[in-house]
Parts: sequence; C-alpha cells; structure tokens
Amino acid sequence: MTPTPESRSPVRGTRLGLALPQYGPLADPAAVARFATAAEDLGYESLWVGDRVLTPLAPSDLYPGGGTPEHPYPKEFETFADPFTTLATAAAVTRTARLGMSALTGPVYSPVLLARALTSLDLASGGRLDVGLGLGWLREEYVATGVPWAGRGKRLDAVLDALEEIWTGDPVAHEGPQWRIAPSTVGLRPAQTPRPPVLLGGFSPPALARIGRRADGWLAGWMPKEYLTGLWSVALETAERAGRDSGALRRVLRINPRAGTAVETVHDVPPCLDVARELGISEVLVDLHYVAKDVDHALELAGRLVTES
Repeated sequence: MTPTPESRSPVRGTRLGLALPQYGPLADPAAVARFATAAEDLGYESLWVGDRVLTPLAPSDLYPGGGTPEHPYPKEFETFADPFTTLATAAAVTRTARLGMSALTGPVYSPVLLARALTSLDLASGGRLDVGLGLGWLREEYVATGVPWAGRGKRLDAVLDALEEIWTGDPVAHEGPQWRIAPSTVGLRPAQTPRPPVLLGGFSPPALARIGRRADGWLAGWMPKEYLTGLWSVALETAERAGRDSGALRRVLRINPRAGTAVETVHDVPPCLDVARELGISEVLVDLHYVAKDVDHALELAGRLVTES
C-alpha cells in the first residue's frame, strides 16, 4: 500500500534522496513510475539508480562492501534493471526531484553514446540530472564490455574529457588514445548550462584528487567519520591547488541499511543522518534494497523514515 504523503520538506535540513526500485526483489520496472511519484510526494528530493552489468559465478574480485569467498557480492545484484530506462521512467512522472546515478561504471561506456543518453535524460527531466560516475570494482564487467581493466582510471579521465567536449564544444571533436571523434555537429544540448553536474565515486586519495580537480562533488559511501573527513580533505585541497572553488563541491552520502536490520524501523538510518549533519553533508541517499521485501514495503519504510528522522 502506498503511504499517504506527509511532507515535502527536507528532513531537518538534510536533502534526503532515495534509491529507485532497480535490483533484487525490488527490480520491477513496471513499478518505477508509482514508486517515484510516491517518493517525491513524501518529500524525497532526489531519486537514484546504480549500475551492474553482470554477476559472474566465480568473480575475480570481491564486493568491497563486505564480499566474502562464499558470498562474493550481495545476492540482490543477480537481478538488476537498466539504469537509463529506470531514470527515464522516473523523469516522466516527477516534477522537482533530482535524478542521479550512484554510480555508472564510467569506463565501460562509449562517451558518444553515453553523452547522447545523459543529454536526453537531462532534457526529459527539465534539467534535473546529476551524472554519477565511478570505476566500479568487478573486472569481469570490463571484459564482458570489451574494455581493458588496466588503466581504468585514465580511461575515466578520457570519458570525462570527451563528455565535456560533446556537451560544450561547437563543433565537437576529440582526439585521444581510446576514441577519435571527428569534428561533428551535435545539436542535442543539455538543459543545464553548461552541462549537468558530474559527481564521482571513489574511496582512495587518487579518486578524491580527481574529484577536486574536475568534478562537482563526491558520491561517498558510509564509513567511519575519520575516513569521511580525511578523504574529503584531499578533494578540498586538490580543488584549491587547481584554483577551483572548494566550497562549491558537493557530498552525497549513501546509506545502505544492513541486511538483517529490524526492517520495521530502519533504525540505523537516523543516527547516520545525524553524523551527516555533524560533518556538514547536506545530501543523503538511502538505499532500501537490502531490507525491503518488495516495492510496497520499500515505500512503507521510506514513509516511516521521513517521519522518524
């Protein structure tokens, strides 16, 4: 049962976002429109998708969020809907919520095709898109998409270079080791000027330095406060050295209530929100895929979270 809308206000000054139903038992593309409408009515100010290409039986890498040799990644990852289709559906039925990715595995995409899809989403949403990119963690996804695992950081930089040129160049042209874009006319331009905000994921000093050099913000995951502040300082210092306004950088903190949590209360989320406020993090993304039994249950929990936080 869809909860009754109670508020359109942020939760005590924190912009609260919600993951769209996309994977595991919530992977129901036909329910995305209903979920997105209800979430916006409840007061959620952003709606998010993730990215998973495949789940190999014997992966080379363990999920960094707690994978083990017996369970290398969450079982929920085995069913994963397309992020672009999911966001396009949400864009069509919402009015004010921003739409983001946390995060697309940037290097596995052709920047020309990626730019077309992202620009179309920004236009379809009336300029509400936040582009979220990262390196991912699973090398089999790179192999399956024909992209080398080695040098993926440089490849992400090349994707960012190409996207910038496609979004802002006239005519568009790009020369690099991975792609050559012949001088071309690209009539499709984003609704946001000069381009949608680009947020990058990552949990290492080089990743945060890249954010400081060239991104609009950090897609952070839940971690101890000292790591959140220490890594963030790398981005801020790098931005200042590059002559950028470090105060304009955003942080979006992702919170995944743990499997096994008392799902009736989602009791571990409000304390995390308090930490986010303490650290000056104004945007929080809550992902209920590990604790909700189905889409209706996720909406029930989302309504309770707004009330209890």
